Amino acid sequence: MASLLTKPKPVFLCSSPRTLNTSTPPSLNFTRISFTHHQKLAPFKLPSLVAAFSEKGLKRDVSSGAAATEAAAEGDYRRIMLSDVLVKKKEKVHWWEREWKAMDFGAVAVVLSMHLLSLLAPFQFNWRAVSVAFGLYIVTGLLGITLSFHRNLSHKAFKLPKWLEYLFAYCGAQALQGNPIDWVSTHRYHHQFCDSDRDPHSPLDGFWFSHMNWMFDTNTITERCGEPNNVGDLEKQPFYQFLRNTYIFHPVALAVALYAMGGFPFIVWGMGVRIVWVYHITWLVNSACHVWGSQAWNTGDLSKNNWWVAALAFGEGWHNNHHAFEFSARHGLEWWQLDITWYVVRFLQAIGLATDVKLPSEAQKRRMALTSD
Repeated sequence: MASLLTKPKPVFLCSSPRTLNTSTPPSLNFTRISFTHHQKLAPFKLPSLVAAFSEKGLKRDVSSGAAATEAAAEGDYRRIMLSDVLVKKKEKVHWWEREWKAMDFGAVAVVLSMHLLSLLAPFQFNWRAVSVAFGLYIVTGLLGITLSFHRNLSHKAFKLPKWLEYLFAYCGAQALQGNPIDWVSTHRYHHQFCDSDRDPHSPLDGFWFSHMNWMFDTNTITERCGEPNNVGDLEKQPFYQFLRNTYIFHPVALAVALYAMGGFPFIVWGMGVRIVWVYHITWLVNSACHVWGSQAWNTGDLSKNNWWVAALAFGEGWHNNHHAFEFSARHGLEWWQLDITWYVVRFLQAIGLATDVKLPSEAQKRRMALTSD
């Protein structure tokens, strides 16, 4: 999820980051290595971890084989909560010790206020308000975040007519997760630097950091990712510039409209409950899907396929599939992998609105498939 507020212009820390290709399927020249031998969640044992990802040139705080076992025994490593993933311990900087910027306080205020507002839900319950919340969950979560911000804008997995692309992007802005330009930039950096020291939100820095805390420290994003020059395709379009410049006014306008239609219960459920629900479902893709689940593809990162996140997040939980084939409009690659977002894309394709829909070929699947050690 992108920063809730506009991000500052950072600078690069290294000279040659890997460029994220969002327009065409990636090359088949993959030489990545899995982090662990055990791809399915199992009782904890010290796994064999690999530190070398030379094609990315990125440092990962993991170690391999006997070295990791010895280091763990000496207390140099820690296990990510309820998983078999070991990561190197880092010096912890407490929240009260770091530099806070105005945007950090703004992000905390927005997230905290939505959570506090949602606590009033039992006292403002009525079925009309619940129905509004559910409808907006579909509109902002499915059409806005997973279909528009993620698969269409971030990865260009398919094309839409501009009027429909802009409509779905506007739905995403109503999720209160940031404007499309900032959201897409952060997500592209996540794929470019996935589970490395430069990933904006990797569980290597802790589960809660990857889930939500990363949003409250703009200095970290600035230092890790470098200058946000990966969204030129959106920045040159006046509509997305307009959404970035006027972003905060649109959720406020929606709140006013909801109040006019149904009073305070519509605000509590249609804004508070719905926004918090979509928040945590989106954040679970960043956190849970890099910690719990199974791996079907040799992606060289911690991405996992997680069925229950997929059920909540309209198919986004098939995250290892997604990291294997970033360009694919379909994340649930098996017939039994529920992927609501893909079904919507397929419907739009059937009626002629979605074109250039990208899917992985069988040859690409064979090249990315895991092989036993």
